[in-house]
Amino acid sequence: MRQPRRDTRGIVDPAALLRQVRFRRLAPAAKLAELVEHYWFIDWDLDQPFEQHVVGHPAVNLVVLRPTPDDPVTAEVSGAARELFSIKLAERGWVRGVQFRPGAFRAFSGRSPAELTGRRVPLAQALPVADPGDRLAAAATDEVAAAVFDELLLGLRPDLGDSVRLAIRLVDRVRHDRGLRRVEELAQQAGLSVRSLQRLFTEYVGIGPKQVILRYRVHGAIELAEGEVDWAAVAAELGYSDQAHLVREVTAAIGVPPAAYAASLR
Repeated sequence: MRQPRRDTRGIVDPAALLRQVRFRRLAPAAKLAELVEHYWFIDWDLDQPFEQHVVGHPAVNLVVLRPTPDDPVTAEVSGAARELFSIKLAERGWVRGVQFRPGAFRAFSGRSPAELTGRRVPLAQALPVADPGDRLAAAATDEVAAAVFDELLLGLRPDLGDSVRLAIRLVDRVRHDRGLRRVEELAQQAGLSVRSLQRLFTEYVGIGPKQVILRYRVHGAIELAEGEVDWAAVAAELGYSDQAHLVREVTAAIGVPPAAYAASLR
């Protein structure tokens, strides 16, 4: 069975997050492995409020949340984020989530995730399923909660067609190939015209291939900032035309220049 990712890519200052919360991931049922990246679980019990920032993956998430003991459990679906995502945590609460593989959500909904890009909507507006909030709140273990998600998603009878498979494969290629720098390169590798590639990404990922390439380059820069950094070398490794280009894109994504971010980690 494919194991869930262990990296913290996209999480701004992951060490600070892990000092404040318990963060776990579990793999989905084998029949869902091609479509679901992982299930994720976060619990916290804080003396002081804590704010976390994330440069999200180009993926749709199903999120079930109880932010404090006095709040009701809510279930929503969030599309690929257009900008830095921030959440404030306080008191004692939890989140249970499903991260769909980029390109896979349409297999469950039959609708383009472009309708959700930059948005968070109630679960009932995005998927024809019963609200799992009460069952997740009562789940005694992560494994029980994962079984609730498995049952919910398998009940949708996802349609893993050729276009879904292609979209998933191409986004995965962008994520893992740091040498892939241009939309034209990806289109050529896929045997598609640039316009066809753009249409595929819009309809199945929710954002265009250029935005996906940019998102994963920023992820790479954030990840590499955790050590001693030669930013000119990082810019070259991630395919930026020069260091100034990297500085502009990372600053736009996380709100501070990469050197200042790296200094804050140290």
